[in-house]
Amino acid sequence: MNAPVQRPLLLVVSAPSGAGKTTLGARLLEAFPAMVRSVSCTTRAPRPDEVNGRDYVFLDAVEFQQRIAAGTFLEYAQVHGASYGTPREPVEQALRAGRDVLLIIDVQGAERIRQLLAPSAAGESAAGESAAGDLRRAFVDVFIMPPDSESLRRRLVARGQDDAAEIERRLKNAGGEMAGASRYQYRIVNDRLEDAVARLRAIVLKEKQTSNAQRRTPNVQ
Repeated sequence: MNAPVQRPLLLVVSAPSGAGKTTLGARLLEAFPAMVRSVSCTTRAPRPDEVNGRDYVFLDAVEFQQRIAAGTFLEYAQVHGASYGTPREPVEQALRAGRDVLLIIDVQGAERIRQLLAPSAAGESAAGESAAGDLRRAFVDVFIMPPDSESLRRRLVARGQDDAAEIERRLKNAGGEMAGASRYQYRIVNDRLEDAVARLRAIVLKEKQTSNAQRRTPNVQ
């Protein structure tokens, strides 16, 4: 029997702020050096250790709206008072080249991608349906959960990036984000980092061995 043909993955990882998605993403890229990390655009101010083009592409509000109007985002959303978006072309280009792509995005962005990948309404062009079908076959989503709300609070305080008011806002938003966890194909509780890394690696390896026919359809309502 022939082994299933490995297809590239469009791996979407989401989590409440402070749950560890960025750290887990970095460890995953170490484990899979050929995987491409999508660099998001944002209107928020860069943090002291962030580099434009490496961590994010930093835009002002006008530039961000221009990119929305031009249709250059695969998804975009308003999160914690700032805009975030995933550039479409680098993602599609990497998938066409057979490379796995990692998107570290918020719950709203993941939902926008699910809607994009939903079975098309009548009238969509064959080319458009083909492109959506390629993304749909590649799509896998994972939600990273904190052990509990107090652990999340401690992590937000310990990283020292936000003042008390911003921490409270992020904790409040986390409740709504956690409510959407059931929409994801996989969920990982990030209690011990090494265990969470191992689980995420196992998901990638499993999905890489899954044929197109076996791969699950995105959870679209």
